[in-house]
Amino acid sequence: MGTACAIVLAEKPEQRVSLWARNADHASEMVKTRENKRLLPGITIPDSVEVTSDIGAAVADSDLLVMAVPTAFLRNCLSEISVRLTDDRPVVSVIKGIENETFQRPSEIIGEVLGSRAVVSLSGPSHAEEITRRLPASVVAASGDLALARRVQQTFTTDRFRVYTNVDIIGVELAAALKNVIAIAAGICDGLGYGDNAKSALMTRGLVEMTRFGTSLGAEAQTFTGLAGMGDLITTCASPYSRNRKVGERLGAGETLEEILESMDAVAEGVWTTRSVHELAEQRGIEMPITAEVFSVLFEDKRAAEATNSLMMRPPRDE
Repeated sequence: MGTACAIVLAEKPEQRVSLWARNADHASEMVKTRENKRLLPGITIPDSVEVTSDIGAAVADSDLLVMAVPTAFLRNCLSEISVRLTDDRPVVSVIKGIENETFQRPSEIIGEVLGSRAVVSLSGPSHAEEITRRLPASVVAASGDLALARRVQQTFTTDRFRVYTNVDIIGVELAAALKNVIAIAAGICDGLGYGDNAKSALMTRGLVEMTRFGTSLGAEAQTFTGLAGMGDLITTCASPYSRNRKVGERLGAGETLEEILESMDAVAEGVWTTRSVHELAEQRGIEMPITAEVFSVLFEDKRAAEATNSLMMRPPRDE
């Protein structure tokens, strides 16, 4: 997604864009081939985008920092950056997860490590594979600082990438993380061959679960019916590009989590987010039956078919 953001931003010739890669060999390869062959094969990185493994060069003189680091690695990455930042320039986060143990959202981790600064969460149905092919997409820029959200809106908007604004950054970040958990469950449905009815019901009840969790943590309910919630949920549960859905599909087909993760080049955020959401829900007494069953399949060796039975045989209730 970091590469995709760089490509979108570079569409405006007045915007100078640097793309930082932690691995020097990976950065060198992208410089030579103008392509991120490992994560986004077949997509050309414009010559105007400076690709570097030098974090100092990447952040020097930048007006805006865009973070696209998986949640599990975010804190360490920010620690490297923190020594380079002597001001409070704002950050745009396209990260979709919740940190294990601390239960912090990406903007909270950013604030803790980099110090107090404005953060915008840019989220919604936005697979990098489609954005970089200039297929139409719409997302939301959320921040308590509405003026900054509107600045990010103007910075990212193109004729094929439409950005809305929202002040509910809590809801947008939680929706972005939670939909990955439901996407794993949707993938399990696919892997077990359960069909459209089951998957539709799962997504609908999953959205209820996401909203229940989010509002209990201070989010606005309507955020979950917007782009960051329902919009991203639909895409992530249905798309062949979705890593989280693919993890679930392979679990449903009988593979172990260890086998799946060892074979993946990129991170499926939903796996680790499931642990955070489940543990926090248990602590706060939030009813999260789908999340609980996904957790059991991922980390307690429960069979996917058995998890389905546990959900289907819950006591009847009103919708």
